[in-house]
Amino acid sequence: MIRLRLILGDQLNTHHSWFDTVDENTYYLFAEMSQEAASPEQHIQKIVAFFNAMRAMAHTLKTKGHKVIYQSISEHPERSLQERIHALAVELQIDRFEYQLPDDYRLDQELLNLTEALNERGIGTSHYDTEHFYTHRYELQEFFGEKSLLMERFYRAMRKKHRVLMQGDKPIGGQWNFDKENRKSYDHKVAIKDPLAFHHDVRLLCSEIDESGIPHFGSIEHTDFNWPRDYKEAVQLLDYFCQELLPHFGTYQDALYSQHRFLFHSRLSFAMNAKIISPRKVIDKVITTYENDTSRVTLPQLEGFIRQILGWREFMRGVYWKEMPHYKSLNYFNHNRPLPDFYWTGKTKMRCVAHAVEQTMEDAYAHHIQRLMVTGNFGLLAEIDPDALDRWYLGVYTDAIEWVEITNTRGMSQYADGGIIATKPYISSANYIDKMSDYCKSCHFSPKEKTGEKACPFNALYWNFLLKKRDVLKGNQRMSMMYRILDKKSSSELEAYTERAEQLLADLDGTLGK
Repeated sequence: MIRLRLILGDQLNTHHSWFDTVDENTYYLFAEMSQEAASPEQHIQKIVAFFNAMRAMAHTLKTKGHKVIYQSISEHPERSLQERIHALAVELQIDRFEYQLPDDYRLDQELLNLTEALNERGIGTSHYDTEHFYTHRYELQEFFGEKSLLMERFYRAMRKKHRVLMQGDKPIGGQWNFDKENRKSYDHKVAIKDPLAFHHDVRLLCSEIDESGIPHFGSIEHTDFNWPRDYKEAVQLLDYFCQELLPHFGTYQDALYSQHRFLFHSRLSFAMNAKIISPRKVIDKVITTYENDTSRVTLPQLEGFIRQILGWREFMRGVYWKEMPHYKSLNYFNHNRPLPDFYWTGKTKMRCVAHAVEQTMEDAYAHHIQRLMVTGNFGLLAEIDPDALDRWYLGVYTDAIEWVEITNTRGMSQYADGGIIATKPYISSANYIDKMSDYCKSCHFSPKEKTGEKACPFNALYWNFLLKKRDVLKGNQRMSMMYRILDKKSSSELEAYTERAEQLLADLDGTLGK
């Protein structure tokens, strides 16, 4: 029996059970697809990171004796995935086509249509789990049923089910969540280690991408590319995080600091989202690190990290499969303003936004608070079209795959889903950014001034947003305190906020660019 198995670009798990046995009649297909790399237009580092890792996995499988068909970006660039598989079905005279369940709704539908067509030709088909996540696609939907979604409840259930940080039926340390201890601004007395660096020469790959005509943006170090490409390097990155960064991760996970781009973050998100390394491997390692040295790694540091993976990551994937495909079109506030040019150039007088965008264009990376409370916060207050923000976030970050990007952007960041994920809009005035960062000290604008040319735009935009959305948000109990504060402000003060906000919104690039 001749079998063709498809491996997608985010299914790079060399430990999948598929590879336990070498079968000379089984072919593994990797395809670098220009259609996938160009929609939306993407950061060059994202394209290179995925293709580099795909090539590394294909090489690993070949060395173990597996039969691999690798179609590079220069081969059949015009062919769709379906056309490639149909062509190989004829060429190899396959009896079966098999694939791992994709984590992209569109690809899932395409593969379902493909299998129907193959079945009509007498070719058998089957699909398999990716063997990556703690949960299956619809576990969150089955867990909540018709009830409102609450990440904390799901997180605790997953902790119990998978025996993570548990002592019997109770959480280790006597509490489930140390979030209140995970919100500190960076203390300059705490040394930050330089990030672990990888050194890949990707000149040839970049040339192939350029020759293929795939549009892209952003910068890249052609001879010193710094994203992990295989399991060995992902483990090195994990080990480095555990030894050098985990002891301070939880405390400063929300901190923003202009002098260090990565702080204590692991930078494992690309390797995990491409399935190069599993969340179980990551969590087991950080727990072992904690157990081996509880004086150096405290429970709040550990729990803060695990909550992001076993909590948010699994939760967001579950929401994606529960709510798609309609989730992609939700626009609760009916925002439709275009994305400002400075999201691409970083040329804005707002230092926090400029730094986040400059870092994004240089590194294809920004940590979660830069995404949520800087670029995301501004996007919501400025009433940017969530479709435009989705395309931006999906294109600019190496770790951005739709299931995790759209839930965090359209849901958590923009509240475009009307509260399916977040219990309130995640918005703030300049006060939060000033408290959590050093950006404001070197900014053109003042976080203390509320109105006027030198006032931080976040201030007027924040109060203007609350004013404009009062009818929509007045029933949200978590917003009641802010509306009580709003109601204490004088009419002249509110008019000043509105006037300043309308001036900004009329021409975002003109008023805030440089």
